[in-house]
Amino acid sequence: MTDALRLILEDTDGTQLETSCTRLAVIWQGKEVWIQQDGRGQLLIGVDVEEGDAEYANLLLRPLATNLVSLQLEMEPADMSGDDEEGHVHGPDCTHD
Repeated sequence: MTDALRLILEDTDGTQLETSCTRLAVIWQGKEVWIQQDGRGQLLIGVDVEEGDAEYANLLLRPLATNLVSLQLEMEPADMSGDDEEGHVHGPDCTHD
């Protein structure tokens, strides 16, 4: 299976352009929302967090109809108190040392 995404970009007049890429981002509410395949047929969607951000972005996916979903971006205050039981948890994607 390939990691490439086949894209169809459409202008307001209906003109379509087909292209492909391995990863794409949409700037939405000032945040980069990245979309990519994981090589196993799944679509990964994530929001970049920058050093010093005071908020975390949460993506909420809700079904609207049989073939339609709503994706909502909500900002949540980041816990700046350090690593405690309710603070940041270091995971495999964490960039901290």
